[in-house]
Amino acid sequence: MPKIGMEPVRRKALVDAAMRVIGDHGSLAVTMSEIAKQAGVSPALAHHYFGSKEQLLIETVRVHLQRLRDSVVTALRAATTPREKLSAVIRVSFQADQFAPETIAAWLAFYAEAQRSEETRRFLVIYARRLHSNLVANLKALCAAGDAERIAEGAAAMIDGLYIRQSLRSAPISTEASIALTEDYLTTNLDAVKG
Repeated sequence: MPKIGMEPVRRKALVDAAMRVIGDHGSLAVTMSEIAKQAGVSPALAHHYFGSKEQLLIETVRVHLQRLRDSVVTALRAATTPREKLSAVIRVSFQADQFAPETIAAWLAFYAEAQRSEETRRFLVIYARRLHSNLVANLKALCAAGDAERIAEGAAAMIDGLYIRQSLRSAPISTEASIALTEDYLTTNLDAVKG
């Protein structure tokens, strides 16, 4: 029988373990036993809390997207101007925990799973819409709506593309370089529409 009050702690441990195990494997071809072992709990307890591996994987995506959202909200609150807010979104996108090799590998596995899982796809669409919305909302304060949409699409594509490039590991790019490239893209495009 599970200990009273331990459920939130163990659920978090299982979600974090799922992200690590998936990242280490580079795919979702992992077992509940592997995840449970990494979390330091029994497979039976993992099944008790989540029911199935699929439900644990969906919860893992949801939790990590919520953590990313919370980081973005905190960074946006700390920024004062629209340009600072754009920089905050970019920084959070490439922060150390998001840009770690195992995290990138796990996200790529989730993107592949989204081709088969409607629920996983739905969460990743929400992520894409949030990123787009945060970029457009602040770009509209700096340029015309049409330009804001176009620049936001390019910035989001750069962020996602730099993640994919990082996953190749043969041509890794640092967090700082990723931020600098995306910032340069924004500055160049904003200067062009103002000029």
